[in-house]
Amino acid sequence: MDFKIGKTEVFGVDFAIKASGNPMRTAFNRENVDEKDLKRAKLLGGCKGGEGHDCFLKGCVVEFDITAPLYWRKQAQRYHWFDYVSSQSTMHCLLKFDLSKQCVKETNPEIIAIVSRIKDEYNAIPEDSFNERGIKWRELVASLPCGFCLGATMVTNYQELKTMYRQRKMHKLTEWHDFCAWCETLPHFLELTGLDKTVEAAK
Repeated sequence: MDFKIGKTEVFGVDFAIKASGNPMRTAFNRENVDEKDLKRAKLLGGCKGGEGHDCFLKGCVVEFDITAPLYWRKQAQRYHWFDYVSSQSTMHCLLKFDLSKQCVKETNPEIIAIVSRIKDEYNAIPEDSFNERGIKWRELVASLPCGFCLGATMVTNYQELKTMYRQRKMHKLTEWHDFCAWCETLPHFLELTGLDKTVEAAK
């Protein structure tokens, strides 16, 4: 199984661009975005991480489906606004998965064989043997390889993606390279975060 980002929806980009000017407004309005708004948003969005001038980027909301291995998910979870809407459940789905197809190709086949054996042993325990099943279930879950993949629907925003992009663009894991390439496809993401200059300089 490969790392994959599927259906993606982006909300509130124009709304957030307009909101970037709120600190200087004496009259609140929601007129269409103009060149002045866009210029201001690009200037603010291109600030250094942590300065706070780019906080309007939180209004550019991104929802997407992703399939990723456990080793990638635990790194992604360190980001504050990178939230799970819902995910495939180990509790409900593990026994239904073909483990050989649910792991990244680099997962050691011997490990997959061991976990598959534990799964078969669990299935062979009578359902009324609650204690024995509980012990074997813990062994099964604790033995899952980091290359085991689950799908999830997630939500984040351009401000968080800006941080992730900068920190993960050159990461050792190719999954992060794929993730950053996906970020570049989001509407106006590079321009609003100032990362278009980084990408252009790298060419």
